Amino acid sequence: MPVCLQKGQKVSITKGNPGLTKVVVGLGWDVNQFDTGGDFDLDAAAFLLTDSGKVSKSEDFVFFGNLTHPSGSVQHMGDNLTGAGEGDDEQIKIDLSAVPADITKIAFTVTIYEAEARRQNFGQVNNAFIRIYNETNGEELLRYDLGEDFSIETAAVFGELYKNGSEWKFNAIGSGYQGGLAALCANFGVDVE
Repeated sequence: MPVCLQKGQKVSITKGNPGLTKVVVGLGWDVNQFDTGGDFDLDAAAFLLTDSGKVSKSEDFVFFGNLTHPSGSVQHMGDNLTGAGEGDDEQIKIDLSAVPADITKIAFTVTIYEAEARRQNFGQVNNAFIRIYNETNGEELLRYDLGEDFSIETAAVFGELYKNGSEWKFNAIGSGYQGGLAALCANFGVDVE
């Protein structure tokens, strides 16, 4: 039975699951029925952060343009251009045992592609969630439904995995940003052209 989290809640994913190393982070959403004249293309990404709360190099940003971290520890499973259908819209695989030692946190974000040009925002997105399941047996470990707290934001941090001693924990964040991917990159120290 997965743990269902509220905003701000933290839970260990490794404490009750000895030997757990391979997990999949699933992110999903539905778009409501407003016609904005264009498809919604939401993009999941992972930022691998050091103690500073920033990336140490641009390869620590895993997204549709950089699908696999050099360490092999984080792998984006590909861009879903429409978000249609049930279940996860995008997935990111994590091998906790291969995460480099200087990475203490992995933030999972979703942005709306070309949000300004398409006049789209998270106020038009429903049923957004993040879940983590054990890749080996498919068991869902936790789920966080973001609720409908957003209006004009074009980017959101859904949650983060972080190291706490020898444990990996998950923090349900659910905070929105204006300024899309550029705002997130600035926040996490990624240089964008």
